[in-house]
Amino acid sequence: YAQLEEYTVTSTSTGAEETQKRLLRAPDPVKDQSYFLAALTQSQLNRVLFPIGHLEKTKVRELAQEFDLPNKNRPDSQGLCFLGKVRFDDFLAAYLGEEPGDIIDADTSEIIGRHKGIWFHTVGQRKGIGRVLFPQVTNKGPWYVVAKDTHKRLIIASNQYDEEKFDSTRRSFFVEDIQWITTTIPIPDVFTGTGAEISMKIRHGPNIVRGTLSVGEEGENHIGKVVLEKKDGGLAPGQFVVFYNDLECLGSAVISERHWLEFLAQDQDVVEEVV
Repeated sequence: YAQLEEYTVTSTSTGAEETQKRLLRAPDPVKDQSYFLAALTQSQLNRVLFPIGHLEKTKVRELAQEFDLPNKNRPDSQGLCFLGKVRFDDFLAAYLGEEPGDIIDADTSEIIGRHKGIWFHTVGQRKGIGRVLFPQVTNKGPWYVVAKDTHKRLIIASNQYDEEKFDSTRRSFFVEDIQWITTTIPIPDVFTGTGAEISMKIRHGPNIVRGTLSVGEEGENHIGKVVLEKKDGGLAPGQFVVFYNDLECLGSAVISERHWLEFLAQDQDVVEEVV
């Protein structure tokens, strides 16, 4: 579910006109797929069609009934539909195996549990973390995963995730590999010191958040920094951030490892004490 729109741009150097594509969010905010399509280039978008992208899912259901399609009553897929009945943890274990390590308290440096592999856990996770914590600390929660040290196989957790200490790690982060869908940067203000106000998605779903994006100098326009208006539930390196101007999807970036590295540097004494 997504939409395309054509528009004409004029080259500032040659004066020549060319047709480009805009990627637009679908009218159904739950089914919108623009988050996954945000890294497509103009050449790729010129070869793509979204024949039902302008419709909401309820209308598609009505048309399926009208045309008596064989899948007219098939339920919507949820989560990773290609897994079928396979549990996600079992899927990860089959492909990545297990590499146990310690879970440490971000505030006290105490070892509070053992995990089977850092890939089984995500930053911001609360549900399920209690299963790998020692019994004597589970009642001191709720516990959240706040960072992961991939080199030392450490998961860093805290029961103070809503405290001021974590405000910066939940509101600001560096991004890399910034890619714009159009051939020109759509928001020149990103090069100013304060950056440009922009809408974005930090994960797939209907939620749009607001913040500012600042991009490096010319020659470094593939890296930048995002500051959100409100705290996010869990920002993880490798996670895509997709930028929007109203309905138009402008492009994407990837949360940089610097997000964890800065947090780990602040708590280096905690990490060193454990290892």
